[in-house]
Amino acid sequence: MQQNVYTVSQVNSYIKNMFAQDYMLNSVLVKGEVSNCKYHSSGHIYFTLKDASGVIACVMFASSRTGLKFRMEEGMQVIVGGSIAVFERDGKYQLYAKKITADGEGDLFLRFEQLKKELEEQGMFDPCYKQPIPQFVRKLGVVTAPTGAAVQDIINISKRRNPYIQIILYPAIVQGELAADSIVAGIHALEKEGVDVMIVGRGGGSIEDLWAFNEEKVAKAVFDCSIPIISAVGHETDTTIIDFVSDLRAPTPSAAAELAVFELAALDERFNDAYNRLAREMDLVIKRERRKVENGISRLNALSPQSKIREKRTYLIKLEDNLSAGMERVLRNRRHRLDIFIEKMNGLSPINKMSTGFAYVSDDSGKMVKDIKGVNKGDKLNLRLVNGIVHTTVDSTEEVSF
Repeated sequence: MQQNVYTVSQVNSYIKNMFAQDYMLNSVLVKGEVSNCKYHSSGHIYFTLKDASGVIACVMFASSRTGLKFRMEEGMQVIVGGSIAVFERDGKYQLYAKKITADGEGDLFLRFEQLKKELEEQGMFDPCYKQPIPQFVRKLGVVTAPTGAAVQDIINISKRRNPYIQIILYPAIVQGELAADSIVAGIHALEKEGVDVMIVGRGGGSIEDLWAFNEEKVAKAVFDCSIPIISAVGHETDTTIIDFVSDLRAPTPSAAAELAVFELAALDERFNDAYNRLAREMDLVIKRERRKVENGISRLNALSPQSKIREKRTYLIKLEDNLSAGMERVLRNRRHRLDIFIEKMNGLSPINKMSTGFAYVSDDSGKMVKDIKGVNKGDKLNLRLVNGIVHTTVDSTEEVSF
């Protein structure tokens, strides 16, 4: 039976998958002494962890360095949190560092990670429990030390953004053995006071200085509070347990004040913009409705009896004008035809003929004589001329052909 033969790449890939599927190796804390530490120009840090009997290669990529608060030096004792995986090309495993703390902080870091894991498993970090921060806050509660830069920053920025904001400060102890109970008492006191939103925090410091905000009792007080809470502990790079539990995390106390308090000037500007938009819209609506009313009035006027009467009168006047114009046309046509007939009659009139030298001949009985055959010698004839009658006697007749 022939045994399978694998390439180097296949073996390295297989081992890499084995490491990737190991839950423990995906999240591990390793303690040791820093050796061969090199800060690369790309921002990555390459170093080795060693103890009395072993070494392990480590790398922290530039994207993970935001949580590193110190510069590592040769011989420094540190605790490195991250995952162990195989670098497939070289067939070597190494520790990919996500977080590095000095050994003096190691116990606190372990406690931090353990509590964080427990609270996360309890669902206290679930976004579904996050309360929205009110948009317009009138009463701001602050749990912090009564002295120091943090409280002054919160007050100054809040008053600058809204001079009418009411700030209720609970002067809490924020460092030491009594700090956790003091912070919890402050949260409960301001909750009873009925503030709109609460800022819980302090200025920066070491992990020991900030430890009160990593206590389980403080985390539960924040989670159980019915008032929305903004956590504002330390600087942007500092992370505490209440940052995960609070309804909103601010990188600094100053940023918390900006997140909590609306800017009155901006609100006034929004109101002015809204007023101007409303005025324009109202003006457009009024103009549109006015046009509708005017059109309605026009339609009503058109349908009113008075309008109908005016319309009929106008129509009658138009008919009368048309009738008059028609009659004038008819009369002009009739006059023209009459003139034509008159001209024709004048052309046929005996009197007009007489004026040109003709005469109307009749016998004594008044009968017109138009043929010589009916006239005899001695007959009396009447010759009607244009201005009178000539009485004559026929001496003779003579037939002439024309």
